[in-house]
Amino acid sequence: MASVANKATPKTELKLNLGCGHNKLEGYINVDSATACQPELVCDLNQTPWPWKKNSVAEVVFYHALEHMGATSEEFFAIMQELYRVCRHDALIQITVPHPRHDNFISDPTHVRAITPQLMSLLSLKNCDLWQAQGASNTPLAHYLHVDFETVHAEVKLDEPYASALNNGQIKPEDAVMLLRERNNIATEFTIHLRVVKP
Repeated sequence: MASVANKATPKTELKLNLGCGHNKLEGYINVDSATACQPELVCDLNQTPWPWKKNSVAEVVFYHALEHMGATSEEFFAIMQELYRVCRHDALIQITVPHPRHDNFISDPTHVRAITPQLMSLLSLKNCDLWQAQGASNTPLAHYLHVDFETVHAEVKLDEPYASALNNGQIKPEDAVMLLRERNNIATEFTIHLRVVKP
């Protein structure tokens, strides 16, 4: 008869919901600096190092949270370096943030940093290597910070009435792109998914 002790025990993957506020997620460690939110772990994520081991995290969610962190470049860089340290290879990072040209972002004094797909693209080694070879002026943050985050998904959510107008064919996708370039309050938020790349 096989010994029960020899059977492999499934390992629970460590998943973090960082800056959770009142948006708790089941199966995640819900983390926030505000005790009023009653997180499972009270932690100021602007302070590093974080209380997780290197390569220990499989998934991270920042739901309307990352724009509240890293008011200075140095703080933001430290946050991204710490995120890279605690995440394992192939870890998924899901980011939802307000669009920086919407009143929802502009009107909240706790929003200290605009987070965009373009910003996240600077944290990819593949992108930075390509730009360096091309002699481009993009800041190679992945080289400077020794991190590598690959953007696997990025989308923008349009506000009304633009979302309905696009769905109904009243405006074309290229019209929406032009509106986003020219005006405020066209889009409400970005969703960005990153994959952690480690040797």
